[in-house]
Amino acid sequence: MCGRYNLTRPVDALRDLFACDGPPPNLPPRYNIAPTQDVAVVRAREGGGRELALMRWGLIPSWSKGPDPKFSMINARAETVTGKPAFRAAFRDRRCLLPADGFYEWRSQSGRKQPYLIRPPDHATMAFAGLWERWQGLAGEDITSVTIIVTGANERLSAFHDRMPVIVVPADFALWLEGGRAMAPAAEGLLRPLSADRLQVVAVSTRVNSSKNDDPACLEPLAP
Repeated sequence: MCGRYNLTRPVDALRDLFACDGPPPNLPPRYNIAPTQDVAVVRAREGGGRELALMRWGLIPSWSKGPDPKFSMINARAETVTGKPAFRAAFRDRRCLLPADGFYEWRSQSGRKQPYLIRPPDHATMAFAGLWERWQGLAGEDITSVTIIVTGANERLSAFHDRMPVIVVPADFALWLEGGRAMAPAAEGLLRPLSADRLQVVAVSTRVNSSKNDDPACLEPLAP
């Protein structure tokens, strides 16, 4: 799964990487992003172009009664995303990307949960495959939310969890974002794990175990 990640890249660098235009959102460095918080999302705009927006992490289907803490939709399984009622319409029409520097997984060691940061070896920004949705309540509430698609873990990450986020490479950004429902079958072909050699695993500070901690110390590697 993907339940925590970080993004510290400046907003102008993200706009350049994802070819976004329009006014940029307020996007401070985030070292320990957690569910239900606002996250940076890249999506196609009606009429053309791309925009960088903020959305609530944890998808709320448009037909639901609204946010429900008993049901978490922070992740959507790649194998069922095209058929599940909560995700299938968004997969056809509202695909998006979530920029990330890295994400966290945990493994039990000596009776405690040890966090690991998973990131590209060159520290490049990644793009998680996501789906977004808009929910409007009877009292005028308006929430735009997002989920991260997860697939089976590659051989390196399977030691930490059996799932990992789908990571879309730059060559496939346009297909994922702008292909629309006509290209949905081709977009489904992108729902596969990134190869193990394109990610590294680094043990980091246990500060990241608490979502209350959101500072550079979360990224500090442990001494060998």
